[in-house]
Amino acid sequence: MTLAWACIGWVLVSAAVAMLPMRYQYVPGVALLIMAPVLIVWVGTVLGWWAAALALFAFASMFRNPLRYFWARARGLKPELPK
Repeated sequence: MTLAWACIGWVLVSAAVAMLPMRYQYVPGVALLIMAPVLIVWVGTVLGWWAAALALFAFASMFRNPLRYFWARARGLKPELPK
């Protein structure tokens, strides 16, 4: 039951952060970005690999722009941030 509440809380907080102006999204967005793999592993251990794969797909879909940014930074590029 704790896993379900943690996942619901993460979704609600991420929806609230998405409604913020872009300049206010960075700090809570990074916190959500860091928390997501913890939840995905937790989902995988409790429910199985298929549920973790679905959670990973949903995570990548929601955070596709930040993940592109970090991927570009890892390759040594300097992507432009929105204002």
